[in-house]
Amino acid sequence: MTIKKISLLILFTMLISACNKSSEPNASAQNAADTLLVNGKIYTVDASQPWVEAVAIKDGKYQYVGDMNGVKQYRGKQTQVIDLQGKMAMPGINDAHVHPEMGGLKMLYECVFPFTAGPDEIALTLEKCVKENPDAEWIIGGQWDSDLFVNHNLASPKALLDSVSGNKAVMLSSDSGHDGWVNSKALQLAGINKNTEPVEGGVIGRDPHTGEPNGLLLEHAKELVGKLIPDWTLTQYKAATVYAMETANQYGITGFKDAWTKEGALTAFKALSDTNQITLHLAAAIDVKYGLDQDESFDVSKLETLRDNYDTSQVDTRFVKIFMDGVPTSSRTAAMLANYLPTKDGHSHSGGLHFNPEKLAEMITELDKAGFTVKIHTAGDRSVRVTLDAIEQARIRNGDSGLRHELAHAGYIDETDLPRFAALNAVADLSPYLWHPSPIIDSVLGAVGERGEHYWPIKDLLASGAPVAAGSDWPAAVPTMDPWVGIEAMVTRADPRGQFPGTFWPEQAITLAQALEIYTMGGARALRLENQTGSVMLGKSADLTVLNQNLFDIPVEKISDTQVEMTFFTGKMVFQRPQQH
Repeated sequence: MTIKKISLLILFTMLISACNKSSEPNASAQNAADTLLVNGKIYTVDASQPWVEAVAIKDGKYQYVGDMNGVKQYRGKQTQVIDLQGKMAMPGINDAHVHPEMGGLKMLYECVFPFTAGPDEIALTLEKCVKENPDAEWIIGGQWDSDLFVNHNLASPKALLDSVSGNKAVMLSSDSGHDGWVNSKALQLAGINKNTEPVEGGVIGRDPHTGEPNGLLLEHAKELVGKLIPDWTLTQYKAATVYAMETANQYGITGFKDAWTKEGALTAFKALSDTNQITLHLAAAIDVKYGLDQDESFDVSKLETLRDNYDTSQVDTRFVKIFMDGVPTSSRTAAMLANYLPTKDGHSHSGGLHFNPEKLAEMITELDKAGFTVKIHTAGDRSVRVTLDAIEQARIRNGDSGLRHELAHAGYIDETDLPRFAALNAVADLSPYLWHPSPIIDSVLGAVGERGEHYWPIKDLLASGAPVAAGSDWPAAVPTMDPWVGIEAMVTRADPRGQFPGTFWPEQAITLAQALEIYTMGGARALRLENQTGSVMLGKSADLTVLNQNLFDIPVEKISDTQVEMTFFTGKMVFQRPQQH
Protein backbone atom coordinates (compact mmCIF):
# COMPACT_ATOMS: atom_id res chain seq x y z
CA MET A 1 0.00 0.00 0.00
CA THR A 2 1.43 3.40 -0.95
CA ILE A 3 1.86 6.31 1.46
CA LYS A 4 -0.76 8.21 -0.61
CA LYS A 5 -3.32 5.42 -0.16
CA ILE A 6 -2.60 5.21 3.56
CA SER A 7 -3.11 8.98 3.86
CA LEU A 8 -6.49 8.71 2.11
CA LEU A 9 -7.54 5.89 4.46
CA ILE A 10 -6.56 7.95 7.49
CA LEU A 11 -8.48 10.94 6.14
CA PHE A 12 -11.56 8.77 5.60
CA THR A 13 -11.33 7.41 9.14
CA MET A 14 -11.01 10.93 10.53
CA LEU A 15 -14.09 12.06 8.64
CA ILE A 16 -16.11 9.14 10.02
CA SER A 17 -14.88 9.88 13.55
CA ALA A 18 -15.82 13.54 13.21
CA CYS A 19 -19.44 12.46 12.75
CA ASN A 20 -19.40 10.42 15.95
CA LYS A 21 -21.34 12.47 18.55
CA SER A 22 -21.48 9.74 21.18
CA SER A 23 -19.33 11.86 23.50
CA GLU A 24 -18.38 15.50 23.53
CA PRO A 25 -14.77 16.79 23.55
CA ASN A 26 -13.54 17.12 27.13
CA ALA A 27 -9.80 17.77 26.78
CA SER A 28 -8.06 21.11 26.59
CA ALA A 29 -6.11 21.74 23.41
CA GLN A 30 -2.86 21.05 25.28
CA ASN A 31 -4.07 17.76 26.76
CA ALA A 32 -6.04 16.49 23.74
CA ALA A 33 -4.91 13.25 22.18
CA ASP A 34 -4.21 12.89 18.49
CA THR A 35 -6.03 9.55 18.37
CA LEU A 36 -8.26 7.50 20.63
CA LEU A 37 -8.77 3.78 20.13
CA VAL A 38 -11.87 2.84 22.11
CA ASN A 39 -14.25 -0.02 22.82
CA GLY A 40 -11.64 -2.70 22.28
CA LYS A 41 -10.15 -5.74 23.95
CA ILE A 42 -6.55 -4.61 24.03
CA TYR A 43 -3.96 -7.16 25.18
CA THR A 44 -1.08 -5.12 26.57
CA VAL A 45 1.64 -7.73 27.34
CA ASP A 46 1.98 -5.82 30.62
CA ALA A 47 1.50 -8.11 33.62
CA SER A 48 0.30 -5.25 35.82
CA GLN A 49 -2.58 -4.49 33.43
CA PRO A 50 -3.01 -7.32 30.91
CA TRP A 51 -6.21 -6.08 29.26
CA VAL A 52 -7.62 -2.58 28.69
CA GLU A 53 -10.52 -1.09 26.75
CA ALA A 54 -8.99 2.04 25.30
CA VAL A 55 -5.81 4.00 24.64
CA ALA A 56 -5.04 7.62 23.89
CA ILE A 57 -2.15 8.46 21.57
CA LYS A 58 -0.33 11.79 21.42
CA ASP A 59 2.86 12.60 19.50
CA GLY A 60 3.27 8.94 18.59
CA LYS A 61 3.19 7.63 22.17
CA TYR A 62 0.61 6.21 24.54
CA GLN A 63 -0.84 9.08 26.58
CA TYR A 64 -3.42 6.91 28.33
CA VAL A 65 -3.96 3.16 28.71
CA GLY A 66 -7.09 2.06 30.55
CA ASP A 67 -10.86 1.88 30.57
CA MET A 68 -13.53 3.63 28.54
CA ASN A 69 -14.45 6.06 31.27
CA GLY A 70 -10.91 7.33 31.77
CA VAL A 71 -10.13 7.85 28.07
CA LYS A 72 -12.87 10.49 27.66
CA GLN A 73 -10.76 13.20 29.23
CA TYR A 74 -8.30 13.00 26.30
CA ARG A 75 -10.82 13.69 23.56
CA GLY A 76 -10.41 17.12 21.98
CA LYS A 77 -12.07 18.85 19.08
CA GLN A 78 -9.48 17.56 16.59
CA THR A 79 -8.98 14.10 18.13
CA GLN A 80 -9.44 11.17 15.79
CA VAL A 81 -11.67 8.54 17.43
CA ILE A 82 -11.56 4.93 16.18
CA ASP A 83 -14.14 2.50 17.54
CA LEU A 84 -12.61 -1.00 17.69
CA GLN A 85 -16.10 -2.51 18.05
CA GLY A 86 -14.89 -5.09 20.53
CA LYS A 87 -12.01 -6.34 18.40
CA MET A 88 -8.77 -7.57 19.91
CA ALA A 89 -5.72 -5.33 19.63
CA MET A 90 -2.19 -5.96 20.86
CA PRO A 91 1.34 -4.62 20.57
CA GLY A 92 2.85 -4.73 17.10
CA ILE A 93 4.87 -7.83 16.30
CA ASN A 94 8.69 -7.62 16.27
CA ASP A 95 10.33 -10.11 13.88
CA ALA A 96 13.82 -10.61 15.30
CA HIS A 97 15.22 -12.49 12.30
CA VAL A 98 14.17 -11.69 8.75
CA HIS A 99 15.84 -10.78 5.45
CA PRO A 100 13.49 -8.04 4.24
CA GLU A 101 15.28 -6.66 1.20
CA MET A 102 16.24 -10.18 0.10
CA GLY A 103 12.59 -11.20 0.28
CA GLY A 104 11.51 -8.10 -1.60
CA LEU A 105 14.13 -8.64 -4.29
CA LYS A 106 13.05 -12.25 -4.64
CA MET A 107 9.38 -11.35 -5.08
CA LEU A 108 9.98 -8.39 -7.40
CA TYR A 109 12.92 -9.39 -9.57
CA GLU A 110 14.01 -13.03 -9.25
CA CYS A 111 12.95 -16.24 -10.97
CA VAL A 112 10.68 -17.78 -8.33
CA PHE A 113 9.07 -21.20 -7.96
CA PRO A 114 7.46 -22.97 -4.97
CA PHE A 115 9.59 -24.80 -2.41
CA THR A 116 7.74 -27.95 -3.43
CA ALA A 117 8.63 -27.65 -7.14
CA GLY A 118 10.17 -30.72 -8.79
CA PRO A 119 12.77 -30.74 -11.61
CA ASP A 120 10.21 -30.44 -14.41
CA GLU A 121 8.42 -27.46 -12.84
CA ILE A 122 11.73 -25.76 -12.11
CA ALA A 123 12.87 -26.25 -15.71
CA LEU A 124 9.61 -24.83 -17.08
CA THR A 125 9.81 -21.82 -14.74
CA LEU A 126 13.43 -21.15 -15.65
CA GLU A 127 12.68 -21.42 -19.37
CA LYS A 128 9.95 -18.81 -18.94
CA CYS A 129 12.26 -16.50 -16.96
CA VAL A 130 14.91 -16.75 -19.67
CA LYS A 131 12.39 -15.76 -22.36
CA GLU A 132 11.07 -12.85 -20.28
CA ASN A 133 14.55 -11.45 -19.66
CA PRO A 134 16.28 -11.51 -23.06
CA ASP A 135 18.91 -8.92 -22.11
CA ALA A 136 19.86 -10.41 -18.75
CA GLU A 137 23.29 -11.98 -18.35
CA TRP A 138 22.27 -13.73 -15.12
CA ILE A 139 19.08 -15.47 -14.03
CA ILE A 140 18.95 -15.92 -10.27
CA GLY A 141 16.18 -17.23 -8.04
CA GLY A 142 14.82 -20.22 -6.22
CA GLN A 143 14.18 -21.78 -3.86
CA TRP A 144 14.55 -25.53 -4.26
CA ASP A 145 13.81 -28.10 -1.57
CA SER A 146 16.83 -29.28 0.44
CA ASP A 147 15.95 -32.88 -0.45
CA LEU A 148 15.37 -32.20 -4.15
CA PHE A 149 18.42 -34.20 -5.21
CA VAL A 150 17.71 -36.90 -2.64
CA ASN A 151 14.19 -37.45 -3.95
CA HIS A 152 15.05 -37.00 -7.65
CA ASN A 153 17.98 -38.88 -9.12
CA LEU A 154 19.36 -36.39 -11.63
CA ALA A 155 22.44 -37.67 -13.41
CA SER A 156 23.64 -34.10 -13.90
CA PRO A 157 21.97 -31.17 -12.09
CA LYS A 158 23.75 -28.62 -14.26
CA ALA A 159 22.57 -30.36 -17.46
CA LEU A 160 18.94 -29.78 -16.51
CA LEU A 161 19.60 -26.03 -16.20
CA ASP A 162 21.70 -26.03 -19.38
CA SER A 163 18.77 -27.44 -21.35
CA VAL A 164 16.65 -24.32 -20.79
CA SER A 165 19.07 -21.50 -19.92
CA GLY A 166 20.42 -20.66 -23.37
CA ASN A 167 23.47 -18.42 -23.12
CA LYS A 168 22.62 -17.07 -19.66
CA ALA A 169 24.36 -17.88 -16.39
CA VAL A 170 22.02 -19.34 -13.74
CA MET A 171 22.17 -19.48 -9.95
CA LEU A 172 19.26 -20.98 -8.01
CA SER A 173 19.35 -21.05 -4.19
CA SER A 174 18.10 -23.79 -1.88
CA ASP A 175 15.27 -23.29 0.61
CA SER A 176 17.84 -22.59 3.33
CA GLY A 177 19.62 -20.05 1.14
CA HIS A 178 22.95 -21.68 1.95
CA ASP A 179 23.41 -23.82 -1.14
CA GLY A 180 23.46 -23.04 -4.86
CA TRP A 181 22.57 -24.84 -8.08
CA VAL A 182 24.22 -23.43 -11.16
CA ASN A 183 24.56 -24.18 -14.87
CA SER A 184 27.66 -24.69 -16.99
CA LYS A 185 27.85 -21.02 -17.97
CA ALA A 186 28.05 -19.97 -14.32
CA LEU A 187 30.71 -22.59 -13.60
CA GLN A 188 32.70 -21.41 -16.59
CA LEU A 189 32.54 -17.75 -15.53
CA ALA A 190 33.71 -18.71 -12.04
CA GLY A 191 36.55 -20.85 -13.39
CA ILE A 192 35.25 -23.95 -11.59
CA ASN A 193 36.35 -27.15 -13.29
CA LYS A 194 37.63 -30.65 -12.63
CA ASN A 195 40.91 -29.30 -11.23
CA THR A 196 39.44 -26.70 -8.86
CA GLU A 197 40.70 -27.21 -5.33
CA PRO A 198 38.20 -27.99 -2.55
CA VAL A 199 36.74 -24.93 -0.80
CA GLU A 200 37.27 -24.37 2.91
CA GLY A 201 33.84 -24.48 4.54
CA GLY A 202 32.10 -25.56 1.34
CA VAL A 203 31.60 -28.41 -1.11
CA ILE A 204 31.77 -28.42 -4.91
CA GLY A 205 29.44 -31.18 -6.11
CA ARG A 206 31.09 -33.49 -8.60
CA ASP A 207 30.18 -36.25 -11.00
CA PRO A 208 31.28 -39.50 -9.25
CA HIS A 209 32.68 -40.94 -12.49
CA THR A 210 34.42 -37.99 -14.14
CA GLY A 211 35.11 -35.63 -11.24
CA GLU A 212 33.61 -32.74 -13.21
CA PRO A 213 31.55 -30.21 -11.21
CA ASN A 214 27.87 -31.19 -11.37
CA GLY A 215 26.37 -27.77 -10.63
CA LEU A 216 25.79 -28.07 -6.86
CA LEU A 217 27.72 -25.64 -4.66
CA LEU A 218 27.25 -26.02 -0.90
CA GLU A 219 27.94 -23.29 1.68
CA HIS A 220 31.13 -21.29 0.91
CA ALA A 221 31.44 -22.91 -2.51
CA LYS A 222 28.28 -21.03 -3.52
CA GLU A 223 30.18 -17.76 -3.09
CA LEU A 224 32.58 -18.72 -5.90
CA VAL A 225 29.69 -17.92 -8.23
CA GLY A 226 27.74 -15.56 -6.01
CA LYS A 227 30.52 -12.96 -5.95
CA LEU A 228 30.31 -12.65 -9.75
CA ILE A 229 26.63 -11.71 -9.82
CA PRO A 230 26.16 -7.92 -10.20
CA ASP A 231 24.66 -6.23 -7.18
CA TRP A 232 21.18 -4.76 -7.32
CA THR A 233 20.75 -1.05 -7.97
CA LEU A 234 19.77 1.44 -5.28
CA THR A 235 16.36 1.79 -6.94
CA GLN A 236 15.83 -1.96 -6.75
CA TYR A 237 16.97 -2.16 -3.13
CA LYS A 238 14.62 0.66 -2.17
CA ALA A 239 11.66 -0.92 -3.98
CA ALA A 240 12.40 -4.27 -2.33
CA THR A 241 12.60 -2.71 1.13
CA VAL A 242 9.33 -0.82 0.65
CA TYR A 243 7.70 -4.07 -0.52
CA ALA A 244 8.96 -5.83 2.62
CA MET A 245 7.79 -3.08 4.96
CA GLU A 246 4.33 -2.95 3.39
CA THR A 247 4.08 -6.72 3.65
CA ALA A 248 5.21 -6.62 7.28
CA ASN A 249 2.68 -3.92 8.21
CA GLN A 250 -0.11 -6.01 6.66
CA TYR A 251 0.80 -8.80 9.09
CA GLY A 252 0.85 -6.49 12.11
CA ILE A 253 4.65 -6.25 12.21
CA THR A 254 5.94 -2.91 13.50
CA GLY A 255 9.59 -3.85 13.97
CA PHE A 256 12.10 -6.20 12.42
CA LYS A 257 15.78 -6.98 12.40
CA ASP A 258 17.45 -7.55 9.06
CA ALA A 259 19.54 -10.58 9.97
CA TRP A 260 22.24 -10.18 7.31
CA THR A 261 22.64 -6.68 5.89
CA LYS A 262 25.04 -5.81 3.11
CA GLU A 263 26.06 -2.27 2.20
CA GLY A 264 23.65 -2.05 -0.74
CA ALA A 265 20.74 -2.58 1.61
CA LEU A 266 22.17 -0.14 4.16
CA THR A 267 22.29 2.51 1.45
CA ALA A 268 18.62 1.91 0.64
CA PHE A 269 17.60 1.97 4.30
CA LYS A 270 19.29 5.33 4.81
CA ALA A 271 17.77 6.77 1.64
CA LEU A 272 14.29 5.72 2.75
CA SER A 273 14.90 7.06 6.24
CA ASP A 274 16.09 10.40 4.87
CA THR A 275 12.75 10.75 3.05
CA ASN A 276 10.72 9.51 6.05
CA GLN A 277 9.49 6.35 4.32
CA ILE A 278 10.33 3.87 7.09
CA THR A 279 7.12 2.37 8.52
CA LEU A 280 8.51 0.20 11.32
CA HIS A 281 11.42 -0.07 13.73
CA LEU A 282 14.31 -1.27 11.57
CA ALA A 283 17.49 -2.83 12.95
CA ALA A 284 20.28 -3.94 10.63
CA ALA A 285 22.78 -6.72 11.44
CA ILE A 286 25.72 -5.75 9.26
CA ASP A 287 27.44 -8.54 7.35
CA VAL A 288 30.76 -9.64 8.83
CA LYS A 289 32.74 -10.86 5.86
CA TYR A 290 31.36 -14.30 5.03
CA GLY A 291 34.17 -16.84 5.13
CA LEU A 292 36.68 -14.46 6.70
CA ASP A 293 40.23 -15.63 6.05
CA GLN A 294 41.33 -17.38 9.24
CA ASP A 295 44.78 -15.82 8.94
CA GLU A 296 43.43 -12.31 8.45
CA SER A 297 43.30 -10.09 11.52
CA PHE A 298 39.83 -9.00 12.49
CA ASP A 299 39.31 -5.27 11.88
CA VAL A 300 36.26 -4.04 13.76
CA SER A 301 36.84 -0.47 12.54
CA LYS A 302 35.39 -1.32 9.11
CA LEU A 303 32.13 -2.34 10.74
CA GLU A 304 32.17 0.74 12.95
CA THR A 305 32.47 2.91 9.83
CA LEU A 306 29.45 1.21 8.25
CA ARG A 307 27.52 1.53 11.50
CA ASP A 308 28.22 5.24 11.81
CA ASN A 309 27.71 6.05 8.12
CA TYR A 310 24.28 4.44 7.89
CA ASP A 311 22.80 4.93 11.35
CA THR A 312 19.72 7.18 11.38
CA SER A 313 16.90 8.00 13.76
CA GLN A 314 14.84 5.29 11.98
CA VAL A 315 17.54 2.69 11.27
CA ASP A 316 19.63 1.15 14.06
CA THR A 317 22.94 -0.23 12.80
CA ARG A 318 24.43 -1.41 16.12
CA PHE A 319 24.19 -5.07 15.11
CA VAL A 320 26.35 -7.50 13.12
CA LYS A 321 25.95 -11.02 11.73
CA ILE A 322 28.41 -13.92 11.77
CA PHE A 323 27.84 -17.30 10.13
CA MET A 324 29.36 -20.04 12.28
CA ASP A 325 28.10 -23.08 10.35
CA GLY A 326 25.62 -24.24 7.73
CA VAL A 327 22.38 -26.21 7.95
CA PRO A 328 21.55 -29.73 9.27
CA THR A 329 19.69 -30.78 6.13
CA SER A 330 20.86 -33.25 3.50
CA SER A 331 23.77 -30.91 2.78
CA ARG A 332 25.07 -31.80 6.29
CA THR A 333 26.89 -28.49 6.82
CA ALA A 334 25.80 -27.55 10.37
CA ALA A 335 28.48 -28.32 12.98
CA MET A 336 27.23 -31.17 15.17
CA LEU A 337 28.66 -32.87 18.26
CA ALA A 338 27.92 -36.33 16.78
CA ASN A 339 28.19 -37.55 13.23
CA TYR A 340 25.38 -37.27 10.71
CA LEU A 341 23.92 -40.44 9.25
CA PRO A 342 26.14 -41.77 6.45
CA THR A 343 25.44 -40.56 2.91
CA LYS A 344 24.71 -42.99 0.07
CA ASP A 345 28.42 -43.57 -0.43
CA GLY A 346 28.84 -44.49 3.26
CA HIS A 347 30.68 -41.32 4.17
CA SER A 348 29.93 -39.77 7.56
CA HIS A 349 31.09 -36.62 9.36
CA SER A 350 29.88 -34.04 11.88
CA GLY A 351 29.91 -30.91 9.72
CA GLY A 352 32.30 -28.03 10.12
CA LEU A 353 32.79 -24.64 11.73
CA HIS A 354 33.30 -21.54 9.61
CA PHE A 355 35.70 -20.11 12.17
CA ASN A 356 37.95 -21.84 14.65
CA PRO A 357 36.94 -21.28 18.29
CA GLU A 358 39.81 -18.91 19.02
CA LYS A 359 38.98 -16.70 16.04
CA LEU A 360 35.30 -16.55 17.00
CA ALA A 361 36.15 -15.62 20.60
CA GLU A 362 38.42 -12.84 19.32
CA MET A 363 35.71 -11.52 17.00
CA ILE A 364 32.90 -11.52 19.56
CA THR A 365 35.13 -9.94 22.20
CA GLU A 366 36.09 -7.08 19.87
CA LEU A 367 32.52 -6.57 18.66
CA ASP A 368 31.16 -6.63 22.20
CA LYS A 369 33.75 -4.06 23.25
CA ALA A 370 32.74 -1.84 20.31
CA GLY A 371 29.07 -1.92 21.36
CA PHE A 372 27.70 -4.28 18.71
CA THR A 373 25.04 -6.89 19.41
CA VAL A 374 26.24 -9.98 17.56
CA LYS A 375 23.88 -12.44 15.85
CA ILE A 376 25.66 -15.73 15.17
CA HIS A 377 24.21 -18.40 12.87
CA THR A 378 24.46 -21.61 14.95
CA ALA A 379 22.37 -24.41 13.48
CA GLY A 380 24.28 -27.33 15.00
CA ASP A 381 24.83 -28.21 18.67
CA ARG A 382 28.61 -28.06 18.31
CA SER A 383 28.33 -24.59 16.82
CA VAL A 384 26.07 -23.59 19.73
CA ARG A 385 28.61 -24.80 22.28
CA VAL A 386 31.59 -23.09 20.63
CA THR A 387 29.62 -19.84 20.35
CA LEU A 388 28.58 -19.93 24.01
CA ASP A 389 32.25 -20.50 24.86
CA ALA A 390 33.15 -17.42 22.79
CA ILE A 391 30.51 -15.26 24.50
CA GLU A 392 31.80 -16.48 27.85
CA GLN A 393 35.31 -15.38 26.87
CA ALA A 394 33.97 -11.96 25.89
CA ARG A 395 32.28 -11.63 29.29
CA ILE A 396 35.55 -12.53 31.04
CA ARG A 397 37.64 -10.11 29.01
CA ASN A 398 35.22 -7.19 28.76
CA GLY A 399 33.07 -7.63 31.83
CA ASP A 400 29.30 -7.71 31.39
CA SER A 401 28.55 -5.21 28.64
CA GLY A 402 24.82 -5.82 28.96
CA LEU A 403 24.68 -6.71 25.27
CA ARG A 404 22.52 -9.76 24.53
CA HIS A 405 24.31 -11.66 21.76
CA GLU A 406 22.09 -14.01 19.77
CA LEU A 407 22.47 -17.61 18.65
CA ALA A 408 20.34 -17.83 15.51
CA HIS A 409 18.58 -21.08 14.57
CA ALA A 410 19.78 -22.70 17.79
CA GLY A 411 17.50 -25.69 17.30
CA TYR A 412 19.94 -28.32 18.47
CA ILE A 413 21.25 -27.64 21.97
CA ASP A 414 23.01 -30.18 24.16
CA GLU A 415 21.37 -30.50 27.59
CA THR A 416 24.54 -29.35 29.33
CA ASP A 417 24.46 -26.11 27.33
CA LEU A 418 20.82 -25.20 28.03
CA PRO A 419 21.46 -23.33 31.32
CA ARG A 420 24.35 -21.38 29.79
CA PHE A 421 22.00 -19.14 27.80
CA ALA A 422 20.59 -17.63 30.98
CA ALA A 423 23.96 -17.54 32.70
CA LEU A 424 25.54 -15.61 29.82
CA ASN A 425 22.45 -13.54 28.96
CA ALA A 426 22.72 -15.03 25.46
CA VAL A 427 19.57 -15.12 23.33
CA ALA A 428 18.17 -18.23 21.69
CA ASP A 429 16.98 -16.80 18.35
CA LEU A 430 14.46 -19.38 17.20
CA SER A 431 12.53 -20.26 14.04
CA PRO A 432 9.04 -21.48 15.00
CA TYR A 433 7.93 -21.54 11.36
CA LEU A 434 9.95 -24.77 11.09
CA TRP A 435 8.55 -26.47 14.19
CA HIS A 436 6.27 -28.91 12.46
CA PRO A 437 6.41 -31.77 9.95
CA SER A 438 7.48 -30.42 6.55
CA PRO A 439 9.87 -31.21 3.67
CA ILE A 440 12.72 -29.29 5.33
CA ILE A 441 12.21 -31.23 8.58
CA ASP A 442 12.19 -34.46 6.56
CA SER A 443 15.54 -33.39 5.14
CA VAL A 444 16.90 -32.70 8.63
CA LEU A 445 15.73 -36.07 9.96
CA GLY A 446 17.19 -37.81 6.93
CA ALA A 447 20.58 -36.31 7.75
CA VAL A 448 20.60 -36.26 11.56
CA GLY A 449 18.60 -39.39 12.28
CA GLU A 450 16.40 -40.24 15.25
CA ARG A 451 18.11 -37.75 17.59
CA GLY A 452 17.07 -35.07 15.12
CA GLU A 453 13.53 -35.28 16.47
CA HIS A 454 14.63 -33.30 19.55
CA TYR A 455 14.72 -30.01 17.70
CA TRP A 456 13.83 -26.51 19.03
CA PRO A 457 13.57 -27.04 22.84
CA ILE A 458 11.63 -23.82 23.48
CA LYS A 459 9.84 -25.00 26.63
CA ASP A 460 13.09 -26.12 28.23
CA LEU A 461 14.78 -22.84 27.30
CA LEU A 462 12.02 -20.79 28.90
CA ALA A 463 12.09 -22.98 32.01
CA SER A 464 15.83 -22.37 32.31
CA GLY A 465 15.34 -18.60 32.20
CA ALA A 466 16.99 -18.20 28.81
CA PRO A 467 16.32 -15.00 26.86
CA VAL A 468 14.35 -15.95 23.75
CA ALA A 469 13.46 -14.21 20.49
CA ALA A 470 11.81 -15.48 17.32
CA GLY A 471 11.83 -14.65 13.65
CA SER A 472 10.49 -15.79 10.33
CA ASP A 473 13.84 -15.98 8.47
CA TRP A 474 11.85 -15.01 5.37
CA PRO A 475 12.53 -15.63 2.52
CA ALA A 476 14.75 -18.55 3.64
CA ALA A 477 12.90 -21.81 4.28
CA VAL A 478 9.44 -20.18 4.49
CA PRO A 479 7.19 -18.56 1.87
CA THR A 480 6.01 -15.71 4.08
CA MET A 481 6.88 -13.64 7.16
CA ASP A 482 3.32 -14.14 8.49
CA PRO A 483 3.86 -14.20 12.30
CA TRP A 484 0.54 -15.89 13.06
CA VAL A 485 1.85 -19.07 11.42
CA GLY A 486 4.88 -19.04 13.72
CA ILE A 487 2.81 -18.28 16.80
CA GLU A 488 0.45 -21.18 16.14
CA ALA A 489 3.37 -23.55 15.52
CA MET A 490 4.86 -22.56 18.89
CA VAL A 491 1.63 -23.58 20.60
CA THR A 492 0.77 -26.72 18.63
CA ARG A 493 4.06 -27.98 17.10
CA ALA A 494 1.87 -28.96 14.12
CA ASP A 495 1.69 -27.61 10.57
CA PRO A 496 -0.57 -24.53 10.73
CA ARG A 497 -1.52 -24.96 7.07
CA GLY A 498 -2.50 -28.61 7.49
CA GLN A 499 -0.39 -29.80 4.57
CA PHE A 500 1.77 -32.17 6.60
CA PRO A 501 0.17 -34.32 9.32
CA GLY A 502 1.42 -34.98 12.83
CA THR A 503 3.38 -32.97 15.36
CA PHE A 504 7.05 -32.38 16.01
CA TRP A 505 8.30 -32.85 19.60
CA PRO A 506 4.92 -31.74 21.03
CA GLU A 507 6.29 -31.93 24.59
CA GLN A 508 8.02 -28.62 23.84
CA ALA A 509 4.79 -26.74 23.02
CA ILE A 510 4.27 -23.49 24.96
CA THR A 511 1.25 -21.37 25.84
CA LEU A 512 -0.26 -18.65 23.67
CA ALA A 513 0.64 -15.99 26.25
CA GLN A 514 4.28 -17.13 26.19
CA ALA A 515 4.35 -17.08 22.38
CA LEU A 516 2.88 -13.57 22.20
CA GLU A 517 5.40 -12.29 24.75
CA ILE A 518 8.24 -13.70 22.65
CA TYR A 519 6.91 -12.09 19.47
CA THR A 520 6.36 -8.70 21.10
CA MET A 521 8.65 -7.96 24.05
CA GLY A 522 11.15 -10.66 23.09
CA GLY A 523 11.53 -9.08 19.68
CA ALA A 524 11.68 -5.58 21.17
CA ARG A 525 14.59 -6.64 23.37
CA ALA A 526 16.34 -8.10 20.32
CA LEU A 527 15.97 -4.69 18.63
CA ARG A 528 17.31 -2.99 21.80
CA LEU A 529 13.94 -1.23 22.09
CA GLU A 530 12.36 -2.88 25.12
CA ASN A 531 11.87 0.51 26.80
CA GLN A 532 10.18 1.95 23.71
CA THR A 533 7.97 -0.75 22.21
CA GLY A 534 6.77 -4.35 22.61
CA SER A 535 3.94 -3.65 25.07
CA VAL A 536 1.05 -1.22 25.43
CA MET A 537 2.23 1.00 28.26
CA LEU A 538 2.13 4.65 29.14
CA GLY A 539 4.89 6.57 27.36
CA LYS A 540 5.84 3.81 24.94
CA SER A 541 5.68 4.12 21.17
CA ALA A 542 2.12 3.56 19.94
CA ASP A 543 2.86 0.46 17.88
CA LEU A 544 -0.36 -1.53 17.75
CA THR A 545 -2.14 -4.06 15.60
CA VAL A 546 -5.90 -4.70 15.50
CA LEU A 547 -7.01 -8.27 14.71
CA ASN A 548 -10.13 -9.79 13.18
CA GLN A 549 -10.40 -12.36 15.98
CA ASN A 550 -9.55 -12.69 19.65
CA LEU A 551 -6.67 -15.16 19.81
CA PHE A 552 -7.68 -16.25 23.32
CA ASP A 553 -11.27 -17.06 22.31
CA ILE A 554 -10.61 -19.35 19.35
CA PRO A 555 -9.22 -22.88 18.93
CA VAL A 556 -5.41 -22.68 18.69
CA GLU A 557 -5.62 -24.29 15.23
CA LYS A 558 -7.27 -21.07 13.99
CA ILE A 559 -4.49 -18.69 15.05
CA SER A 560 -2.79 -18.92 11.65
CA ASP A 561 -6.02 -17.70 10.01
CA THR A 562 -5.71 -14.37 11.78
CA GLN A 563 -6.03 -11.28 9.62
CA VAL A 564 -4.91 -7.82 10.62
CA GLU A 565 -7.51 -5.05 10.41
CA MET A 566 -5.22 -2.12 11.19
CA THR A 567 -1.58 -1.51 12.08
CA PHE A 568 -0.26 1.59 13.83
CA PHE A 569 3.41 2.58 13.97
CA THR A 570 4.33 5.48 16.25
CA GLY A 571 0.65 6.35 16.34
CA LYS A 572 0.23 6.54 12.58
CA MET A 573 -1.91 4.07 10.68
CA VAL A 574 0.41 2.28 8.26
CA PHE A 575 -2.06 -0.40 7.21
CA GLN A 576 -5.85 -0.77 7.06
CA ARG A 577 -7.53 -3.77 5.51
CA PRO A 578 -9.90 -2.70 2.74
CA GLN A 579 -13.53 -3.11 3.71
CA GLN A 580 -15.40 -5.86 1.87
CA HIS A 581 -18.90 -5.05 0.64
